[in-house]
Amino acid sequence: MTQRFVRTLLVGVTVGLALSASPASAEPANNLRELWLELGSCIRENVANEGWELTIVFSLKRSGELLGNPHISYARWPDDDDARRRIAANIARTMKECLPLSITDGLGGAIAGRPLAIRLTGRKKDTDT
Repeated sequence: MTQRFVRTLLVGVTVGLALSASPASAEPANNLRELWLELGSCIRENVANEGWELTIVFSLKRSGELLGNPHISYARWPDDDDARRRIAANIARTMKECLPLSITDGLGGAIAGRPLAIRLTGRKKDTDT
């Protein structure tokens, strides 16, 4: 795997999640931008805002299903153990609900088994407004 491809995957995650979510399309994702839009849209709908940041590394099968178990490569958690357990359970549930992704055979062949990283942020809502 080339360094350029790895950079493209990691940049795709960051850029894709930063873009505004587009309505779900009936067509499967055909490129990395479409894949990140689909995944980012699903995650934003399902993840609670509790003041945390996580980077999750995972791989997909050619079919868009999860391959193996995702792992957390970076975490900024609240100090409360109960909050950590609640966030971890919420992330696990969200990954289960959002996958498999609908992807084309071409994209599936390009990403199958390769590590993908997604940065998730649950920001606390301002209560002053």
